[in-house]
Amino acid sequence: MNEKMSVRDRRYWLGILAGAAGGTVAIGAMEFFAMRNAMPVMAVPFATSIVLVLGSPEVEAAQPRALIGGHLIATLIGLMVVKLAGPEPWAAAVAVGLSMIAMHATRTFHPPAGIDPLLIVINNAPWSFLLVPVAAGAVLLAVFAYAWHLAVRRFDWPTRWW
Repeated sequence: MNEKMSVRDRRYWLGILAGAAGGTVAIGAMEFFAMRNAMPVMAVPFATSIVLVLGSPEVEAAQPRALIGGHLIATLIGLMVVKLAGPEPWAAAVAVGLSMIAMHATRTFHPPAGIDPLLIVINNAPWSFLLVPVAAGAVLLAVFAYAWHLAVRRFDWPTRWW
C-alpha cells in the first residue's frame, strides 16, 4: 500500500478542512450576533445550513436559491400557521409538512430550513422574524459562503445563483 497520500486525496481533505474551518467561523459569528441581540442561538435556524453550504457546497440544497428561498418560504409558512392556529404542537407539525411541500413546489428544497416553522410555531415568533434573523441571516450566509469558497477553498461556489 502506498504510504503517501495522492494529490487527489490531499485536495479532498484540504477541501474538507477548509469547509470545516468556514463552518467554525460562521457558527462563531452566528453565536456572536445571537448573543449580542439577546436571541438564544437555539432560535437562529442556520447551524445545519452552515454545515451543508460549507461542507457539501456542490449539492443542490446548498445553492443560494435553496438556501435563501427555502428559509424564506419555510419561515413564511410557519408564521402564517402560528398566526392562524396559535403555538400548538400539532400546528408546528402541520407547518413543517406544508413547508416541505412548498419548498419542493418552488424548487427551493433546503432540508435545514425544515426547522424554521417548528421554531416559529413553538416560540410564537413575530412577523419580524422573517426579516431578522431569517432573511438577513440567509443572505449573509450566502455572501459568506461565496467569499469563503472563493478565497479559502478556491472552489467555485455556487454552481448557479438562481
